[in-house]
Amino acid sequence: MGVTRREFLAVSGALGAGLALSSLGIDLGPLNAYAEEIKKIDLLKTAKQTYSTCCYCSVGCGLICGTDPKTGKVINIEGDPEHPINEGSLCAKGAGIFQTTAANEHRLTKVLYRAPGSDKWQTKTWDWAITEIAKRVKKTRDAGFMTTNSKGQVVNRLENIAHMGSSNVDNEECWLITAMARSMGLVYIDHQARV
Repeated sequence: MGVTRREFLAVSGALGAGLALSSLGIDLGPLNAYAEEIKKIDLLKTAKQTYSTCCYCSVGCGLICGTDPKTGKVINIEGDPEHPINEGSLCAKGAGIFQTTAANEHRLTKVLYRAPGSDKWQTKTWDWAITEIAKRVKKTRDAGFMTTNSKGQVVNRLENIAHMGSSNVDNEECWLITAMARSMGLVYIDHQARV
């Protein structure tokens, strides 16, 4: 399939105008961003669509995940307009679910630790982080588990550690985490959805 004379002239003219404008110092950033959006639209036309459910709460909103058939990577996630619950709309958490995929170059893939008073981050392993958290929780629990209430009675509760639930876990995980927190004696237990 060859290029017609008209297509050749249009491409040549656009290329020449782009080169001329860029040499004058005109910012072509918005034009490049528009071109990238066109590429994304063309990619979405060939994407394999898979239906899924949002994992963030018990509502269960429907999602359509677009996957590039060549690489197998998720390139787009949007609400399913035919889903009876959300009818295509998503809350802020569901709309941002694409950021949790491998397409987000800024997501954390390793443990970063900054010592108290330090201005530098250190790369640590997950084994180190879990062990360190366990040591600090045990130290705090050993020091403050037995306290007294307003009547002077000794009570077994831990008021030095609080737990804030996350919207990134489902109902079953919330129940398990709450049971774990209560078994350690925590009394300050809250959830992000309430705040």
